Amino acid sequence: MKLTCDEATTICDKTQYGEATLWEKIKLNFHLVLCKNCRLYSKQNKLITKCINGHEHNINEACNCLNEKEKHEIEKELETHS
Repeated sequence: MKLTCDEATTICDKTQYGEATLWEKIKLNFHLVLCKNCRLYSKQNKLITKCINGHEHNINEACNCLNEKEKHEIEKELETHS
């Protein structure tokens, strides 16, 4: 049941993406109780993921994309000038 730090960080990464099994998560949690470095890695990994997800959300909100009606109007305008 003992994990190396390399195995723990791999499971930590898999957990962030929802790919870790229940057994891997249990082993990781036991390792994190004992290993300060891996706890820090896990904390930083979660923070980075949160920042990236927040940034993607802000980009999507700031996007001034055309809606379907506007796209259709432009297509019609292009067709009449062709």
